[in-house]
Amino acid sequence: MRTDFDAELEDRLVRYAAIDSQSDSHSPTVPSTAIQLDMSHLLMDELRAMGASDVTLSADSVVLATLPATAGVNAPVMGWLAHVDTAPQFNASGVKPVVHRGYNGGDITFADAPDLRLSPADYPYLAEKHGEDIITASGTTLLGADDKAGVAVVMTAARHLLENPDIAHGTIRLAFVPDEEIGRGVTPNLPADLAADFAYTFDGSMPGDVEYESFSADAGVVKITGVSIHPGWAKDELVNALHLGAKVLMTLPHVTMTPETTEGRDGFIHAVSMTGSAAEVEIHFILRDFEMAGLEAKGDLLRQVCETVAATEPRAQITCDITHQYRNMRYWLEKDMTPVDMATAAVRKAGMEPVSGAIRGGTDGSRLTEFGTPCPNIFCGMQNVHGPLEWVSVQDMARATQVALNLAASVAELDPPA
Repeated sequence: MRTDFDAELEDRLVRYAAIDSQSDSHSPTVPSTAIQLDMSHLLMDELRAMGASDVTLSADSVVLATLPATAGVNAPVMGWLAHVDTAPQFNASGVKPVVHRGYNGGDITFADAPDLRLSPADYPYLAEKHGEDIITASGTTLLGADDKAGVAVVMTAARHLLENPDIAHGTIRLAFVPDEEIGRGVTPNLPADLAADFAYTFDGSMPGDVEYESFSADAGVVKITGVSIHPGWAKDELVNALHLGAKVLMTLPHVTMTPETTEGRDGFIHAVSMTGSAAEVEIHFILRDFEMAGLEAKGDLLRQVCETVAATEPRAQITCDITHQYRNMRYWLEKDMTPVDMATAAVRKAGMEPVSGAIRGGTDGSRLTEFGTPCPNIFCGMQNVHGPLEWVSVQDMARATQVALNLAASVAELDPPA
């Protein structure tokens, strides 16, 4: 069944997904890739055209805008967030979105990858989408519904409120953030820039999801310097950094502590990339756990492994640097569950049963909550993200849009902050 928002959501996602905006963890710039600003500037133009106020690009390249409160409403300020970047894990250049209207329930094929299949036999939730409108990419890229579906939801809800002043709501602040996929989009400046009492990211998957618990996360960088020499004269002289890097990887508990061997509330150590040569190697890791003690233990383990491998070859230099990324937002939100309770009520009002699981990942809300603005995560419908089988139902995006509008109405009924 199509809704009043379907056409707009479809149009927005198709247009947004076709814009290259992949982030790059190896880049030191803000944003990490200049192409993200193509999305940002488009959103600024669209926000101004729809009548939003205070449309600006912050020093941290966050698009900010205001939906002013309707006359007579004095309520807490709510924020809505989504991120403009797409994941660096898979090709995201030249995305060609494909709309499969009135999905027939069978396998979905891809024009640019004839052997690829998106099958309800492999992804049971797809079987529930019979008759809905499914958007995929063309087979050689990800789609980018993470989080351009969230961007489409926020923009559609914002446009609806601006064009319908009879819908009472408090001030709503919008933020479209770069570099979420590499954990750098939300900086300590954002709480003041956003100026919201609480907020929501629209960056979740299944309809009904209201998430207030995420991984805690650190990043690890291991640098190995060997002894380089011409291989013809290498006997007893060469120290191959690649071999030592392999030892580090194989010494870690790869059978019990990697993403592909863990689930539920298990944490992991994930080797993301290994680059270099026989002379020098750099290995990038991400460390994840729901509890701080578990995260710290994983950092200690990585350091210990590096020390052990270094002891086998004193001529090499091995360093291990662990840096903070984000923390489990539950630590703050459980102290005042009001934003979570409001979201679950908004989901129920939209005809769904709320589900609050622990995210095996993080969102901008994880960092924003840590920096002082409570920010649970709400679904936007994206599925199978970060790969060529990514898809989203237009009707699931419409369900998320209705949740946003329900939140706007419910906040209007709250007492203003003291």
